[in-house]
Amino acid sequence: MSEAVEQVSAVLDRMGAPPSLAPRLVAALGPGAAAELDADPWLLLRLPRVSVEQADFCARRHLGRGARPDDPRRLGALTAHVLRQAAARGHTALEERRLATVVGKAGAPDPAAALEAAEASGSTVVFESTDEGDEDFDFEDGVPEVPEAERFHALPDLGHAEQRLGAQVARLVDTGEPVMDALTAAETAQAEAERHGFALGGELGAAVVTAALRPVTVLLHGPGDAAEAAKALLCLHGIGERSEVGCAVAAPTAQSAAAVAAELGRLTESAPPVVPLARLLAAPVAAGLVVVCEAMALDTVRMAELVSACPDGTQLVLAADPRQAPSAGPGRVVADLVASRTAHTAVLEVNGPVTGPLTELAWEVAGGAWADVESPEREVVRVPAASPEETVHRVLQLLTDSIPRALEIGSEHVQVVAVREDGPAGTAAVNAACKERLNPGPGEHGGLDVGDRVLLAAGGPGYTRGDVGYLRAVDEGVAAVELADGSRVDTDPGTLRPGWAVTVAAAHGSRWPAVVLALTPDAPLSRPLVYTALTRAVRHVSVVDASGGGLEAGVRDNPGAERTTRLVGVLREA
Repeated sequence: MSEAVEQVSAVLDRMGAPPSLAPRLVAALGPGAAAELDADPWLLLRLPRVSVEQADFCARRHLGRGARPDDPRRLGALTAHVLRQAAARGHTALEERRLATVVGKAGAPDPAAALEAAEASGSTVVFESTDEGDEDFDFEDGVPEVPEAERFHALPDLGHAEQRLGAQVARLVDTGEPVMDALTAAETAQAEAERHGFALGGELGAAVVTAALRPVTVLLHGPGDAAEAAKALLCLHGIGERSEVGCAVAAPTAQSAAAVAAELGRLTESAPPVVPLARLLAAPVAAGLVVVCEAMALDTVRMAELVSACPDGTQLVLAADPRQAPSAGPGRVVADLVASRTAHTAVLEVNGPVTGPLTELAWEVAGGAWADVESPEREVVRVPAASPEETVHRVLQLLTDSIPRALEIGSEHVQVVAVREDGPAGTAAVNAACKERLNPGPGEHGGLDVGDRVLLAAGGPGYTRGDVGYLRAVDEGVAAVELADGSRVDTDPGTLRPGWAVTVAAAHGSRWPAVVLALTPDAPLSRPLVYTALTRAVRHVSVVDASGGGLEAGVRDNPGAERTTRLVGVLREA
């Protein structure tokens, strides 16, 4: 145990809190965590699973009569706590009046004072906006008054990341020039199509030309459009090469990069490389044309990193399916780029012909209905389950036997996806069952053993949060993980989690040959969430359904929660 952890453990003991919180507090607060916590026990609220009531109890025990409900330390911590909870639900900021209301309900006797205390302590930042959207003004009665600015409160890192994202996108728009003229781009795209042996349809050709002419383009596609998207990538890569600016193709994770590369390989033997986004950003971006697939999975912070890394004049193309859920992290970047009209949009065969049962089902879900589609080749299978325990049993059976035997897809290419981590059929329970069956062992590396499938819960050089791979070695406190594209990365073993089963949020941005979706009665289902889970599968999906009608109801009645973001206003004011 490190000295910092020991010191925090001692402070926690004095305030009646479990010492097991010490490592996470040191990670959140840094090496001076003990002194900070000793001076401000409400810093316990920096941990997501600590409640206000628990923090108040510890503060009263630690400070005695000095622990007042109106203590500025408490008010500031309470406000930041509310914003962290909002960020966990995808919001990048909250409007001042709404935040004050929530903070008051959370226990602040004076919400206005709480917001001021948080800003004064640096726990939050405030942004003002006068963006009035796309309303047209009638000037017959004179020039309208300037609207009163709205005030938004945000966590510092997140608020500044959104501000930086808007500024960097505006920089690309201001410095961008077409890599070639429209006629040359169309001719080059046609030549690339002929070279790789496919037809260049009108909609596809128009989309490629738009991406070549515009500084920032969102390439919209739907389920079943993987082949069309791959054709667009080949054409864009040819345009980048002919224009001599170069073209880089990336995807959020090593898993999605491997899936895109496989799709390109089905079209041509001379496909360009597809790299994980973390690897693209590990060095200065040299290509003048950058294409990112599965862009709906990129949150505000990650997109800010990407755009900031692009030099002046870079043409950025974001391939995205707008029916997918927003990113697991805060923001709704692609939707905001489109809504702000900063990015141009180009459409592939979004309303094209249905190409199979998986695509048919995805379209049905996108329209608000669950359908039992015909699937003679067993691309889609629905497996009923009467209980969470039976759900785990069925999932394990599909992963280890049914899918490998019937479809010849090895279990290493099958990903289990669940809606939540906890519960009797959450990812934790499924991972425990998978480990016992597939790689039993003592768990000598924080509950893991060499050979386990693992989820990387944090990013680092060459990898990102959400990557799934296999633990190949642990040496002197460094874990070697083999990713889906065959690359190996080194990481801290403490950032690894069991990865046979992951949440939909963690799976967002990646694709696998086969997916097993586990649903239980307590699973909070929505239309975008189910759609996103289904479209993680390339060839096959099995739905183990113990939701008791929750699947149909969630798809029908829950279109997904709205998110509060500032990016549209930032872009319009840039």
